[in-house]
Amino acid sequence: MLQGYTLEHQYRLKKATALVAGIGGLGGTAAVYLAVAGIGRMVFVHAGNLTLSNMNRQILMRHEWIGRSRVVQAKKTIEEINPDVRVEIFDERLTKDSVWKFLDGVDIALSARPNFEERRVLNEACVKNKTPMVEAAMNGMEGYLFSVISGKTPCLNCVFPDDDPEWKELGFPVLGAVSGLLGCIMSIEAIKILTGYGRPLKSEMLLISTIDMEFKKVKIRRNNNCSVCTRKV
Repeated sequence: MLQGYTLEHQYRLKKATALVAGIGGLGGTAAVYLAVAGIGRMVFVHAGNLTLSNMNRQILMRHEWIGRSRVVQAKKTIEEINPDVRVEIFDERLTKDSVWKFLDGVDIALSARPNFEERRVLNEACVKNKTPMVEAAMNGMEGYLFSVISGKTPCLNCVFPDDDPEWKELGFPVLGAVSGLLGCIMSIEAIKILTGYGRPLKSEMLLISTIDMEFKKVKIRRNNNCSVCTRKV
């Protein structure tokens, strides 16, 4: 019933595969809405077991699963929601060596890992592989989102060439609803890119501040000296 959204758009989504790198508040929420929208296949990559401190944002998880691998529970929950979605799981971190097996057969990647290292690994691999990527992150009541299209838009390294030395993995505040909001937007952006429906963000970043409900878009530009996306790939 969406104006302009046809059966062909839905077929494209059904045939598509998304890599969800990080099954937390962002990636887990995005995975739910990709599943109910009718995506054909997803690949979940997230190392580690579920902890009690995760539970304020983990909509795929269950309390009784604390202490066990979160990707196993994520797969189980998605298959309960939509058994037609094929889910492949990896309880691993993204590394320069392992990232290629995760990207095999993937049409889009969702970048939602809680550290700079894995995000940069995924960004570089997606640029080299010409795989579209949706990059999003949140901290407290704020978040950002933009899309990386190899050869057409800035990459993560263009926008954030340096890591924040004060930022620590799992050391930032999370209101679950904020990560959920951003995860929903990630899924919308992924669906647009996969199907060709609507206008995805290109060379624009969406900035969100939920403390005062301010939403704005800003222009982002490719760095001509970027070591990732302006060299020959």
